Amino acid sequence: MAKASPRSITTSADGSPTLWVPELDEHYHSIHGALTESQHVFIDAGLNAMDKSEVRILEVGLGTALNAALTAQQQGNRFIEYVALEKFPLTIEEVDALVDAKDTLTKAILIAEHNVKTSIQKGFDFTLLVEDLRNFKSTPGSFDLVYFDAFAPSAQPELWSDEVFENMFELLRPSGALVTYCAKGVVKRSMKKAGFRVEALPGPPRKREMTRAWKD
Repeated sequence: MAKASPRSITTSADGSPTLWVPELDEHYHSIHGALTESQHVFIDAGLNAMDKSEVRILEVGLGTALNAALTAQQQGNRFIEYVALEKFPLTIEEVDALVDAKDTLTKAILIAEHNVKTSIQKGFDFTLLVEDLRNFKSTPGSFDLVYFDAFAPSAQPELWSDEVFENMFELLRPSGALVTYCAKGVVKRSMKKAGFRVEALPGPPRKREMTRAWKD
């Protein structure tokens, strides 16, 4: 079985923690503010754009569970089913080192049994699938929203291919959306080729744009 590259904990500009993978020279979140970026890209432009009382979310790249925890904290009256793909989940040792003992929500998400639906709190069901994105298949039209939070195309271009976005498009219901921090032209062209209507939105701090793609 493939193993995760060595990674270490570091602190981003807004004081929130993230992980750094030296082999890829990539951080799990923006060094200009992990919490700020996640709120802006995935909650404000993603979750809060869904006018539905029940939302089924697919996250590509659970990482430190920041996006999942923010979603649970801000679910409001929605019922949320949250499915996350993560090929290399954090170890228990990494969870203990990264997550404050008082942050029981994030810890519950990170230590949830793999490949099993778990009720994290009322109205928030969570499943972590330990699986490579390129091999992931599900029922067509089974998700309302995709949080696409893979490492940057420069580090892992295979995760930003035409085939991947064709699969994401198929998995979404009509009026569903995909949101990502990435705004590269080649990525947006792949999304359009798959059938998405692509929007360029203002990005989080120190980033000019982000992308939201709709399945009309």
